Amino acid sequence: MTLAFTETDDDTQDDGRHPLFADAPSSVSFNKLRKRLLRQVRQAMDDFSMLKGQKRWLVGLSGGKDSYGLLALLMDLQWRGLLPVELIACNLDQGQPNFPKHILPDYLKSIGIKHRIEYRDTYSIVKEKVPSGATYCSLCSRLRRGNLYRIAREEGCDALVLGHHREDILETFFMNFFHGGRLAAMPPKLLNDEGDLMLLRPLAYAAEDDLAKFAVAMKFPIIPCDLCGSQDGLQRNAMKAMLADIETRMPGRKDAMLRALGHTNPSHLLDTKLFDFSSLETVRPHDDD
Repeated sequence: MTLAFTETDDDTQDDGRHPLFADAPSSVSFNKLRKRLLRQVRQAMDDFSMLKGQKRWLVGLSGGKDSYGLLALLMDLQWRGLLPVELIACNLDQGQPNFPKHILPDYLKSIGIKHRIEYRDTYSIVKEKVPSGATYCSLCSRLRRGNLYRIAREEGCDALVLGHHREDILETFFMNFFHGGRLAAMPPKLLNDEGDLMLLRPLAYAAEDDLAKFAVAMKFPIIPCDLCGSQDGLQRNAMKAMLADIETRMPGRKDAMLRALGHTNPSHLLDTKLFDFSSLETVRPHDDD
């Protein structure tokens, strides 16, 4: 992992833009933002070999800023000839009350992307199974992921592509660190348990603040989450606040943390499964006597 984000890149420096960006700002600041995000997506795809043998991707679209941004950036790269895969956008309607069913189909039709809207009432399952006061995220995520894997298979896709970004990865790391007693985060590339699909996160290097600014500029029709998004006191919220405080006091720490996840040294940790401490021996000079 290099994380060498530079401000120049021949493939993203031109003035041509996908028709999706026709109504986007023409300001210098927005163009820099768009090109930075494109560079970061390309670097993640390159660093983690996301295009190796890939032909068709199912792009999960929740209606939030991150997945909208992911889809727009992938479509832009595809339009430039830099992403030689077929894209299929997919929204899993989980049966949440008052979910505006028309927004995503209308939007996806308007931008000319092949898509599939799938209805599965996982909302009722989560509400039934999760005790009062407990958080919904874990079960909701597992149910959603299982359905998306199924849909990816049905659509003949090689990979499920999700919009998790830099902060999602760091928050997950610290949740596992503080609450799970283990060092683990969200990998940018993951083979599913069945071994037939890849899970890809091309926004792994992208900052949440940049994606939020991008969403506002692009005027994405954001759909709020009325399930986990309505809960207070989530562990992830605490991690988000902690990271934001660290970044405020020491700018650049988030990128430093992300770099650290790509530069581990097993011999300097405590995991005997990763490093054979028992084999360490000192080298002593031969006794001539």
